Amino acid sequence: MSGPRVNSFFLGNSSGVNFSIILSPRDEETGKLQLANCSGSKRAGDWNLDVTPGMNTSKVTVSLTRTLELCLPNATECCPSPLCMVEALQVLACRGSVMLAQLLIQAEIFANSSFTGNVSENATIIPNQAFKPLGSCPCNLTAGACDVRCCCDLECTPDLQQLFSGSCFTGVFGGDVNPPFDQLCSSQSMEYTPEWFPFLCVQSSLDNTPFLGYFYHGSTSKPEVPSFKIPLQTSPGKPFTGYREGDPIITEEDEYFTVPQQSMAGQCVGNAPVAYLHNFDVKCLTYLESYKEGLPHDVRINTGTADFIQQNVVYRTINDRGKFITESESLHAAEVLCQNVTFAEHYKFTWKDKNIEQVNVTVFLGSLCDGETLTQRFTVEFLSLKSTNEEEPFENPGYQAGKPVRAANMNASDPLGSLNIWQPAGRGLCSSATYRPVLFGVDSYSGCILEVDINEDCSLLRANVTEKLNALIQATHIGKRDNSSYSDLNDWVEIIRLDPFSSNVSTGGLKGICPDIPANLNIQIIFAKVGAVQGIPQQQILAVQISYSTVLWQFQCGLGCRNTLSFLPITASVQFIEVPAQPPIPVTRYHKIYAEFDCNKNDVCWPQLLYPLTGFYTGEPYSQCLAKGLLLAFLVLLAAIMSNPWFSKLWNR
Repeated sequence: MSGPRVNSFFLGNSSGVNFSIILSPRDEETGKLQLANCSGSKRAGDWNLDVTPGMNTSKVTVSLTRTLELCLPNATECCPSPLCMVEALQVLACRGSVMLAQLLIQAEIFANSSFTGNVSENATIIPNQAFKPLGSCPCNLTAGACDVRCCCDLECTPDLQQLFSGSCFTGVFGGDVNPPFDQLCSSQSMEYTPEWFPFLCVQSSLDNTPFLGYFYHGSTSKPEVPSFKIPLQTSPGKPFTGYREGDPIITEEDEYFTVPQQSMAGQCVGNAPVAYLHNFDVKCLTYLESYKEGLPHDVRINTGTADFIQQNVVYRTINDRGKFITESESLHAAEVLCQNVTFAEHYKFTWKDKNIEQVNVTVFLGSLCDGETLTQRFTVEFLSLKSTNEEEPFENPGYQAGKPVRAANMNASDPLGSLNIWQPAGRGLCSSATYRPVLFGVDSYSGCILEVDINEDCSLLRANVTEKLNALIQATHIGKRDNSSYSDLNDWVEIIRLDPFSSNVSTGGLKGICPDIPANLNIQIIFAKVGAVQGIPQQQILAVQISYSTVLWQFQCGLGCRNTLSFLPITASVQFIEVPAQPPIPVTRYHKIYAEFDCNKNDVCWPQLLYPLTGFYTGEPYSQCLAKGLLLAFLVLLAAIMSNPWFSKLWNR
């Protein structure tokens, strides 16, 4: 830490946990940490320790109580030098005499300084960036302090630079603001230098480098301010043409109709718009103190033809709260505060062509008390008006984005299969993680943490990890279309499995090291667009491949190495790859010949063969370039004539 205050967090239940702070826990002779004990207090020297308890997280604050002003003559309780304090602190969290966690803090704090000289009224002169770099050391980001790996930072002492002298930032960010360019005669940066390079290079000073803009005079254009208006909003009198797939649904107030959904980071976003014909099923964790009500159910929805319909809402009560309450803390009955909240919401949109015909909503209510964790569920489903059994009609066979991928186990009596990825909860352990289906067209990346003992057998560890990864794929085939029939094998594609590499490498009896652990599962799904129904593209799966990536697991020893358990993260990724449904049109001979002269696609640019004489070179006026070029051509022609044998005979005569 470099300031008078630092914050940290203690994860877990802090009831019955005593926090203490110890000053200078290192032995001055050996430099090793002293054995910590739980008999300290919340004050040590000039340091105070404050703890703010929470539900599952406690905020721990370490603050300095002394002043940081430089000493004046005959003054005390101040800083005698600019480096005011260099101390080592240790924060302990104990339950009784058992240490739960410890935090080591190295404090290096400088004294506060204020400017007492004369203030100059001269304005700072900013150089013209076309001729001189604005900043000669871009990696110097901190004023008055040394930036690590920034070797051009003048505030870094030689002793500090020795710590990172071999890892300095390179390029423009590291201070090389005038690098030599490829056309320079003295440049050796080109990997494949052509034979004519010394003959047609540019001889110029680095002060005229194109990186400063000396050769280029770019014109400025007024930036276009993006419009944040809703795409489906129309001006008065303009007919509303209906929704297309993926368009956000609009309310009567010309606002988005929102339902909580998961973001790419895995967190729930409360004001996420509902997209037309995109189904989803999400679960969100919330607490009583952070609970917020969503969009009111009396909001009318735009049907797509400038008409508005009311939602048909049915309220039900949850009796079995065990499916929604995942965690509960023990509190006294007199202190418990409960509130009636929404446990789940199920939306069913009935659609026809580009319009919404009906909206049915089922809301499940229940009681949420203080100290409980609620797993809310929100589902949105679009049903065609032509459907009689709440399934897509047969004329819409292809997959739609956001719908679950169909899987089948053809080797079992019940062919119903599943293709899932993890949905971690709580501490993220694999033992408590649940599954969620793979959605078509949605690239996903999830994982969980596996607890591994230091004495774990490597073969058993590989088998355990492989078993947990294979549990995600309870299928042998994947449906080509959304309406694939289990009785027709031609409607399914077999999953191509690339088994993990089985290693026979011996660790020599070392504990805590296991090579070639198949910790990453890679699912690649190849699909193509095979047509369209009512303007909606129909997509079909062509192939599915499953492979594994191996890692080297090594036991990670924490502070003190008192724990014999370590963590191994295992992940699963899903990638959708789109390929053309038909082979691409072969390239004609004309395009092949034309591509040879395209400077953007070839390393050799024939139009720039005589670079100084072309319009690409703007370092000098064109008239001067032309004059020098003609003089050079005359000298070459003269040398060719003089080297001819008949010229020497003529000269001798």
